[in-house]
Amino acid sequence: MTTSSRSLIRRIVPYFSARIRWNSRLLSSSSAVHEPQLSSSEFPSPSSEAVHMTESCVRRMKELQDDEASKKLLRLSIEAGGCSGFQYNFSLDDKTNDDDRIFEQEGVKLVVDNISFDFVKGATVDYVEELIRSAFQVSTNPSAVGGCSCKSSFVVK
Repeated sequence: MTTSSRSLIRRIVPYFSARIRWNSRLLSSSSAVHEPQLSSSEFPSPSSEAVHMTESCVRRMKELQDDEASKKLLRLSIEAGGCSGFQYNFSLDDKTNDDDRIFEQEGVKLVVDNISFDFVKGATVDYVEELIRSAFQVSTNPSAVGGCSCKSSFVVK
Protein backbone atom coordinates (compact mmCIF):
# COMPACT_ATOMS: atom_id res chain seq x y z
CA MET A 1 0.00 0.00 0.00
CA THR A 2 1.41 3.38 -0.92
CA THR A 3 1.98 6.19 1.55
CA SER A 4 -0.68 8.39 -0.05
CA SER A 5 -3.26 5.58 0.20
CA ARG A 6 -2.52 5.09 3.90
CA SER A 7 -2.70 8.82 4.47
CA LEU A 8 -6.09 9.00 2.78
CA ILE A 9 -7.41 6.06 4.79
CA ARG A 10 -6.21 7.66 8.05
CA ARG A 11 -8.06 10.86 7.17
CA ILE A 12 -11.38 9.32 6.16
CA VAL A 13 -11.71 6.56 8.77
CA PRO A 14 -12.51 8.99 11.65
CA TYR A 15 -15.12 10.72 9.48
CA PHE A 16 -16.90 7.48 8.58
CA SER A 17 -16.64 6.14 12.14
CA ALA A 18 -18.20 9.31 13.53
CA ARG A 19 -20.95 9.23 10.88
CA ILE A 20 -21.79 5.59 11.66
CA ARG A 21 -21.91 6.30 15.42
CA TRP A 22 -24.15 9.34 14.80
CA ASN A 23 -26.57 7.38 12.56
CA SER A 24 -26.61 4.49 15.01
CA ARG A 25 -27.37 6.84 17.90
CA LEU A 26 -30.23 8.46 15.98
CA LEU A 27 -31.75 5.13 15.02
CA SER A 28 -31.36 3.78 18.57
CA SER A 29 -32.97 6.81 20.18
CA SER A 30 -35.98 6.70 17.85
CA SER A 31 -36.50 2.97 18.37
CA ALA A 32 -36.12 3.31 22.15
CA VAL A 33 -39.39 5.23 22.37
CA HIS A 34 -42.03 2.68 23.22
CA GLU A 35 -45.44 3.88 22.11
CA PRO A 36 -48.53 1.77 21.78
CA GLN A 37 -48.57 0.10 18.37
CA LEU A 38 -51.61 1.76 16.83
CA SER A 39 -52.18 2.36 13.16
CA SER A 40 -53.18 5.82 11.98
CA SER A 41 -56.50 4.39 10.82
CA GLU A 42 -57.38 3.70 14.47
CA PHE A 43 -56.15 7.07 15.74
CA PRO A 44 -55.47 9.51 12.91
CA SER A 45 -52.35 11.60 13.31
CA PRO A 46 -52.71 15.35 13.49
CA SER A 47 -52.39 16.94 10.07
CA SER A 48 -49.00 18.47 10.93
CA GLU A 49 -47.54 15.00 11.56
CA ALA A 50 -49.29 13.14 8.74
CA VAL A 51 -47.34 12.11 5.67
CA HIS A 52 -49.06 13.63 2.65
CA MET A 53 -49.27 12.56 -1.00
CA THR A 54 -49.47 14.88 -3.99
CA GLU A 55 -52.03 14.43 -6.77
CA SER A 56 -49.26 13.11 -9.01
CA CYS A 57 -48.35 10.45 -6.42
CA VAL A 58 -51.98 9.37 -6.01
CA ARG A 59 -52.52 9.26 -9.79
CA ARG A 60 -49.41 7.09 -10.36
CA MET A 61 -50.36 4.69 -7.56
CA LYS A 62 -53.83 4.30 -9.08
CA GLU A 63 -52.20 3.50 -12.44
CA LEU A 64 -50.01 0.86 -10.79
CA GLN A 65 -52.99 -0.60 -8.94
CA ASP A 66 -54.96 -0.89 -12.19
CA ASP A 67 -52.20 -3.15 -13.56
CA GLU A 68 -52.29 -5.47 -10.52
CA ALA A 69 -54.96 -7.89 -9.34
CA SER A 70 -54.47 -6.83 -5.71
CA LYS A 71 -54.24 -3.30 -4.34
CA LYS A 72 -50.60 -2.43 -3.77
CA LEU A 73 -49.48 -0.19 -0.91
CA LEU A 74 -46.71 2.37 -1.30
CA ARG A 75 -44.17 1.75 1.48
CA LEU A 76 -41.78 4.50 2.55
CA SER A 77 -38.87 3.55 4.80
CA ILE A 78 -35.66 5.22 5.90
CA GLU A 79 -32.25 3.58 5.75
CA ALA A 80 -28.90 4.78 7.01
CA GLY A 81 -26.70 5.66 4.06
CA GLY A 82 -26.89 7.76 0.95
CA CYS A 83 -24.76 10.78 0.21
CA SER A 84 -26.37 12.84 2.99
CA GLY A 85 -26.65 10.34 5.88
CA PHE A 86 -30.12 8.83 5.48
CA GLN A 87 -31.93 7.74 2.35
CA TYR A 88 -35.55 7.28 1.38
CA ASN A 89 -36.58 3.82 0.21
CA PHE A 90 -39.84 3.35 -1.72
CA SER A 91 -41.35 -0.05 -2.48
CA LEU A 92 -44.69 -1.57 -3.38
CA ASP A 93 -46.08 -3.92 -0.75
CA ASP A 94 -49.07 -6.25 -0.37
CA LYS A 95 -49.46 -6.13 3.39
CA THR A 96 -49.01 -3.98 6.47
CA ASN A 97 -47.12 -4.81 9.64
CA ASP A 98 -48.19 -4.24 13.25
CA ASP A 99 -45.89 -1.23 13.65
CA ASP A 100 -47.00 0.53 10.43
CA ARG A 101 -48.74 3.87 10.18
CA ILE A 102 -51.16 4.06 7.28
CA PHE A 103 -52.00 7.28 5.45
CA GLU A 104 -54.80 7.10 2.89
CA GLN A 105 -55.84 9.53 0.20
CA GLU A 106 -58.45 8.77 -2.49
CA GLY A 107 -58.13 5.03 -1.83
CA VAL A 108 -54.33 5.02 -2.14
CA LYS A 109 -52.44 3.89 0.95
CA LEU A 110 -48.99 5.05 2.00
CA VAL A 111 -47.39 2.88 4.70
CA VAL A 112 -44.58 4.03 7.01
CA ASP A 113 -43.09 1.97 9.85
CA ASN A 114 -42.83 3.65 13.29
CA ILE A 115 -39.05 4.12 13.23
CA SER A 116 -39.10 5.69 9.76
CA PHE A 117 -42.10 7.83 10.71
CA ASP A 118 -39.96 9.81 13.18
CA PHE A 119 -37.86 10.95 10.18
CA VAL A 120 -40.76 11.88 7.84
CA LYS A 121 -43.43 13.49 10.06
CA GLY A 122 -45.21 16.15 8.01
CA ALA A 123 -43.44 15.18 4.78
CA THR A 124 -44.97 15.17 1.30
CA VAL A 125 -44.47 12.31 -1.15
CA ASP A 126 -44.57 13.14 -4.86
CA TYR A 127 -44.20 11.24 -8.13
CA VAL A 128 -41.87 12.99 -10.54
CA GLU A 129 -41.29 12.24 -14.21
CA GLU A 130 -38.05 13.62 -15.64
CA LEU A 131 -35.99 12.91 -18.74
CA ILE A 132 -33.57 10.65 -16.89
CA ARG A 133 -35.94 8.97 -14.44
CA SER A 134 -39.45 8.64 -13.07
CA ALA A 135 -39.74 7.98 -9.36
CA PHE A 136 -41.52 8.54 -6.10
CA GLN A 137 -39.67 11.06 -3.96
CA VAL A 138 -40.10 13.06 -0.78
CA SER A 139 -40.57 16.61 -2.05
CA THR A 140 -40.70 18.29 1.37
CA ASN A 141 -39.59 16.99 4.76
CA PRO A 142 -39.72 19.22 7.85
CA SER A 143 -37.35 16.82 9.66
CA ALA A 144 -34.58 17.39 7.10
CA VAL A 145 -32.16 20.31 6.99
CA GLY A 146 -30.55 19.37 3.72
CA GLY A 147 -30.00 16.63 1.23
CA CYS A 148 -28.69 15.68 -2.14
CA SER A 149 -29.93 17.29 -5.33
CA CYS A 150 -31.73 14.15 -6.51
CA LYS A 151 -33.80 14.14 -3.26
CA SER A 152 -33.04 10.51 -2.49
CA SER A 153 -31.13 11.22 0.75
CA PHE A 154 -31.24 13.80 3.53
CA VAL A 155 -29.66 15.14 6.71
CA VAL A 156 -31.72 15.09 9.92
CA LYS A 157 -32.27 18.27 11.96
